[in-house]
Amino acid sequence: MISVSEARAKIVGAVTPVGTESISVLESLGRVLAENAVARISHPAANVSAMDGYAVRAADATLNATLKVTGTSAAGHPWDGSVGHGEAARIFTGAHVPNGADAIVLQEDATAGDGPAGTKSVAINEAAILGKHIRPQGQDFKTGETVLHAPRRISFRDVGLLAAMNLPHLNVYKRPRVGVLSTGDEVVMPGDDVKHGQLVSANGPGLCAFVAAMGATPVHLGIARDDATSLAAMANAATNIDMLITTGGVSVGDHDLIAKVLGENGLNVDFHKIAMRPGKPLLFGNLKGIPFFGLPGNPVSAMVCAILYAGPALARLQGLEGAAPATVKARLSVGLKANDKREDFLRATLERTAAGELIATPYPKQDSAMITTLAKADGLVIRPPFAPQAVAGEIVDVITL
Repeated sequence: MISVSEARAKIVGAVTPVGTESISVLESLGRVLAENAVARISHPAANVSAMDGYAVRAADATLNATLKVTGTSAAGHPWDGSVGHGEAARIFTGAHVPNGADAIVLQEDATAGDGPAGTKSVAINEAAILGKHIRPQGQDFKTGETVLHAPRRISFRDVGLLAAMNLPHLNVYKRPRVGVLSTGDEVVMPGDDVKHGQLVSANGPGLCAFVAAMGATPVHLGIARDDATSLAAMANAATNIDMLITTGGVSVGDHDLIAKVLGENGLNVDFHKIAMRPGKPLLFGNLKGIPFFGLPGNPVSAMVCAILYAGPALARLQGLEGAAPATVKARLSVGLKANDKREDFLRATLERTAAGELIATPYPKQDSAMITTLAKADGLVIRPPFAPQAVAGEIVDVITL
């Protein structure tokens, strides 16, 4: 058996990113930038007003001064005139600041009036401050500036930024296509007639959802039966994919056929078995040029292995680093017994105290077939190999779910 960190390093080192493609910025949520995003326009494109009011020369707009209003500038309708000595321009939020103006007097700090011969005027009730309420050109970003660096998974906040940069199309990594194949004579799909001795597949739908959540495209391949012919045929039919995940059949029983059958059909095994709990039987290798994961059949084991290993591999396929899942610090609410040579990942709830501290409470039963506790858990408490007995109040690392 190898360690968790060694297994992850081997996996990430064996995976290379898929190709790239150009897509619309409107379709970019969740995709990974393949090249730096460089602004095609400045934001704002000119000096603009942050408020409704009057664009003025600060030297003229002193307390109790009266200025002649010579124009109006609104968002989308800039005024092409210039503010001269003793003059002001009516201005609205987002509008270009006219030439000559260097400050904005808020409309609530001024009183509009009529000047001679039908002209408009404004009385200044609060002296202007040089540069006040003006957003300078390029304050946010400038033309030619690299604003977002690749690789980066695009968030909904990024989409608005990229659009504002006037980038209608982006070069991103393609979505990896990931085949998910369940195995076992006892496994049926949700909605099928469940006969005596059979169980409903949790792994197939669950892992497909995990793959999608990681930004890839799941390809559900169905269920292979516990015979060499069925398994080989279904695995060989898995074409046009970038990674293959199977569940079940990787332990040491008579019906555990993955290593033997796929080994006869092009699978090169990198390692088999990890010093961890749950998920010890995991198998990783290369099947005809694509990464292959043989996950355990127990649903919690399969999903924990997906989180720890398939997740970083999927990130790497999309051009990201493939780092280990992020952890937080939490304080145990209960004591834990000393650990053996296998690294433990305990399903736990997390609660935050009034002081903001996280409290972790591992479930008392950690059976790898108990799907409910995995769904309800907020995190996985990490117990290193040979960790001594832990007392309530001890600080532990937790992978958040």
